[in-house]
Amino acid sequence: MPRVLLVEDDPSVREGVELGLRRRGHEVLAAATGEAGLDALRAFRPDLLLLDLMLPGMNGVQVCRRVRETSQLPIIMLTARGDDFDVVIGLEAGADDYIVKPARTEVIEARIRAVLRRIEDPAGARPAVEHHGDLAIDRAGLTVTRAGTRLALAPSELKLLLHLSAAPEQVFSRQQLLEHVWEHSYHGDARLVDACVRRLRTKIEDPAGSPRYIQTLRGFGYRFGPL
Repeated sequence: MPRVLLVEDDPSVREGVELGLRRRGHEVLAAATGEAGLDALRAFRPDLLLLDLMLPGMNGVQVCRRVRETSQLPIIMLTARGDDFDVVIGLEAGADDYIVKPARTEVIEARIRAVLRRIEDPAGARPAVEHHGDLAIDRAGLTVTRAGTRLALAPSELKLLLHLSAAPEQVFSRQQLLEHVWEHSYHGDARLVDACVRRLRTKIEDPAGSPRYIQTLRGFGYRFGPL
């Protein structure tokens, strides 16, 4: 079972989530502050970080940015308000998903599994390495290089790129991407998709020009199609 690092300052929430995940077989280490979480990250080496957004001192957004400086560890944000502006900031900082508190253990467990689930190629048998302009996508090895340089992609960014590039020129709505990439079957939050697209573009696109690989079709969604 995946090892989970939980960073949450509310004792009741922290203890409840920790106990629930332990009962489901996870090894869990809990911390109450962002600083303690970063220290635990180096020693515990978790498979996923469950991170409260509103922490005292160093908040969740700052912790997320610090983690992303050196690691593509999957990160799920915990927030008390789904419409909180800070949710967008957290997603922009590199979080792969978020959960609104309070949340049942089975919901948290499902999100963890969705983020960590190994990506399956929806298009069936494909070349070992696909070349799209200066992008090389290795579906078997789950790696992406640009002009020969390997890119550090967070899990949600990699899943999104793999899904879009599996069907070049096909337009996917935000809801379709939420269902296929994040495995959110309900009418989900489009901010997850838009924030992930923006982060992905900073890594695969030329910052000085218009998007070359991921195009926005206003009112419809996104498509992959090298120009």
